[in-house]
Amino acid sequence: MRVVQITPAGRKPNPNDIFIGDVVSQTVLGEESAHLRIAEHTFLMGARNKMHVHATDQVLLVTAGRGTLGGDAEEHDLAEGDVAVITAGERHWHGAKPGHDMTHWSILGPGKTQVAG
Repeated sequence: MRVVQITPAGRKPNPNDIFIGDVVSQTVLGEESAHLRIAEHTFLMGARNKMHVHATDQVLLVTAGRGTLGGDAEEHDLAEGDVAVITAGERHWHGAKPGHDMTHWSILGPGKTQVAG
């Protein structure tokens, strides 16, 4: 059992090449868990990620700001309090709306994330 304190001071620049623009992140639960990956990501001033797929389902809990979740055939506006569910293997991207920041929590199982075009 453990307790993790999540604060804005814990956010660190995330250089992952899946991101377009500036993103700061903090991991709550990483590879030390056999079942879950949980992280907070803040997309700054319109930053987003590239189209990608996960090997497991993903849940996004939006905690601040305005954003967009998109896929091959649809886009959804996101705002604080929204919860998005993306099924395993579904091509998608998400991030802040242009000129805005957005923070979300990402919850998914262990497995590969692949950039998809």
